[in-house]
Amino acid sequence: MSEREPHYANVPRDQRPLIERRPVHVVLDNLRSAYNVGSIFRTSDAGAVAHIHLCGMSAHPPHRKIEKTSLGAFEYVPWTYYERTADALDGLRLQGIPSVAIEVTEAAVHHVAFRFPKPVAIVFGNEVAGINEKVLSRCDFTVCIPMHGYKNSINVATAFGVILYEVLRQWDAQT
Repeated sequence: MSEREPHYANVPRDQRPLIERRPVHVVLDNLRSAYNVGSIFRTSDAGAVAHIHLCGMSAHPPHRKIEKTSLGAFEYVPWTYYERTADALDGLRLQGIPSVAIEVTEAAVHHVAFRFPKPVAIVFGNEVAGINEKVLSRCDFTVCIPMHGYKNSINVATAFGVILYEVLRQWDAQT
């Protein structure tokens, strides 16, 4: 760890410096890999996301694989576990937060062409099967990262980083 990167794991929450959270909610629909979940926690901390919603079979803290790849970021990013992804999406909808599925479909809009609303919930699916069809149908929009190779997907934690920083880039350009 670099000296420029403070680690506040042993500092009580009320004594940590306050950071302004960005109104991004991350919904993880049945991710299989705890390592991917940990990586998403770490990137979420870097982007100061508002909340991670861990759903279904997605691993959640405490979990040693999440601890390893998040480098402690799970201590900083607010999160909630839901047995059903639909419950997370319903709660977000009640708060007026639109959901954007990140999925390769014929109707999906290119992630750079799409104007991400503020606030937003970005939904990511299982590493093999993608977002469950029932979950996909509950989302307000579908956005994709174009694929140019033989595979039609990239690692979910990598896709999350691409999308999160496109959302933040767009929002920062508006101010």
